[in-house]
Amino acid sequence: TSNVTNMSGMFAGCGALTSLNLSSFDTSNVSNMYVMFSNCIALTSLDLSTFDTSSVTSMYGMFSGCSGLTSLDLSTFDTGSVTDMSYMFYNCPSLTTLNLSSFDTSSVTDMSYMFYNCSALTSLDFRLADFTTVTQYSYMFTGITNGITITVLDSAAQTFINARLNDAGKTGNVTIY
Repeated sequence: TSNVTNMSGMFAGCGALTSLNLSSFDTSNVSNMYVMFSNCIALTSLDLSTFDTSSVTSMYGMFSGCSGLTSLDLSTFDTGSVTDMSYMFYNCPSLTTLNLSSFDTSSVTDMSYMFYNCSALTSLDFRLADFTTVTQYSYMFTGITNGITITVLDSAAQTFINARLNDAGKTGNVTIY
């Protein structure tokens, strides 16, 4: 896969898929992961620790509809080039923890519906996220549970996240790392 630039929809709709071994995938040239795992409802875990995402610009809907996923560790993702994270975890109601601790969001402009209906999510590590370029964020936290714990970088990020929680009529414990 070293020459692949577009993995959009690659596993989308694979509803019976229960596991994937992607450890040999070379994703260093991929720029588009649009809806890559969308609606893989039977997946309960996914190891993407070997993914090189440094060239990716779109992660739109990447895990949307993955209703069986209970946790996801994306702490190895390099998201410095990503501009679109909208719908990324849309309708992932079984997801309880999400590690986005390495997410550089300084280029991201769209986070609309990003965590929509992640109703079991209790913990979100967003410690490197910078929201200064985000201009689209409608329904970012709609459908999540009250009391979610979110770790952020600084007071500006804390203010942004609290405002988005307020938009959704939710409360949370937004702490600075």
